[in-house]
Amino acid sequence: MTFLVGKPLTLAITATAGSGFLLFGYDQGVMSGLLSGDAFVRTFPEINTNTGANGSATLQGTVVAIYEIGCFLGALMALFWGEKVGRRMCIMAGCVILSIGAALQCSAFSIPHMIVGRIVAGIGNGLNTSTIPVWHSELSKPESRGKGLAIELCINIFGVMTAYWVDYGMSYVKNDAQFRFPIALQILFAIVTFIGIIGLPESPRWLIAHGRESEARRIIWSLQPNAHSITEDDAIINQDVAEITQAIREEQAATEESSFMMVFKNGPQKFLHRTLLGMGGQMMQQLSGVNLITYYNTVIFEKSVGMSHNLALLLAGFNGVAYFVSTLVPIWTIDRLGRRKLMLFAVIGQCACMAILAGTVWDGGHAAGLVATVMLFLFNFFFGVGLLAIPWLLPAEYSPLATRTRSAALATATNCTFIPVIFNVPR
Repeated sequence: MTFLVGKPLTLAITATAGSGFLLFGYDQGVMSGLLSGDAFVRTFPEINTNTGANGSATLQGTVVAIYEIGCFLGALMALFWGEKVGRRMCIMAGCVILSIGAALQCSAFSIPHMIVGRIVAGIGNGLNTSTIPVWHSELSKPESRGKGLAIELCINIFGVMTAYWVDYGMSYVKNDAQFRFPIALQILFAIVTFIGIIGLPESPRWLIAHGRESEARRIIWSLQPNAHSITEDDAIINQDVAEITQAIREEQAATEESSFMMVFKNGPQKFLHRTLLGMGGQMMQQLSGVNLITYYNTVIFEKSVGMSHNLALLLAGFNGVAYFVSTLVPIWTIDRLGRRKLMLFAVIGQCACMAILAGTVWDGGHAAGLVATVMLFLFNFFFGVGLLAIPWLLPAEYSPLATRTRSAALATATNCTFIPVIFNVPR
């Protein structure tokens, strides 16, 4: 299963989970610098919204947002299929499906071809983002769970930043490789994640729930920092196995349902309340408008602030760096300050930034453009500090094992549902 034990195993799990979310971040950021690039608009003139062109902004928004429909479908697959096949299988399937979608996109010569590729890639990422936080949290100690997921989402934004800089570097290439190479590069991250998952263990909670206690016991032993000095029958291991087994029995006793309808029932375990907390966190994350900025960063700098294409790409790259740096903050604060304080700090800061941004881009002057640029940087800073990681953590922390996979899938589906809503606000 794995030859790693103790801290090296924990680091490998965090790195692989981070690789999966790096892939998610890269996929989110890569289209930002491609939409107004020469090679892209030459190949897809129907969505060329540059000055003097007749492309449809609505169609452009559809091509971008359709990816999230795929993510929604992938989350539904995790909802109905994930608990049966396990965390690892879901993630590996997600990597394969995403790679197929990326191959379709980078070989596209028509809008329908590109749309199909984005839907397929979205399905893969929907499977991954529904499952990776749950898998990671179930292999983490409770006291380090928040920090681990904060690192995972920090790497996610490193993926966004990487996409911005790849787009900028490829903007100097004048042929179709200008957009085909950045899209194809995500396959590399999918391969890294797939290989990592092959060599890492399944969730011990999932194994015990499916009658595979001996495998779970060995995994729990291998996760101990002092694994080399204890055996699989050590009191610590016995206690962990007993606690997981007891929790599963209590959850199963609380409901006779074995279907996904469990998440919509309250009762003593308050399954519905816990599920709605996860879904609500993801809804509010997307209603903040962060993905509108992530996907259209370069376009906003060009159209609303008035920068050239290359300067807009360069600013997007530096914005990605600042965004990444902001995500380092919760690694040390999320378990010290708690979830609520960080979320409140973030939403208040983002609200102020968005209000100022709306006023400055409306003005259209040079000074207003500079203020708008600063607001874009600050908006991402606040989001990275308090609203990036926590909504992904809520389903994994609040939901009991009996509904955890389904609750996480519904939370991810909610995330994917509200992104197209933001992209297609009536003009």
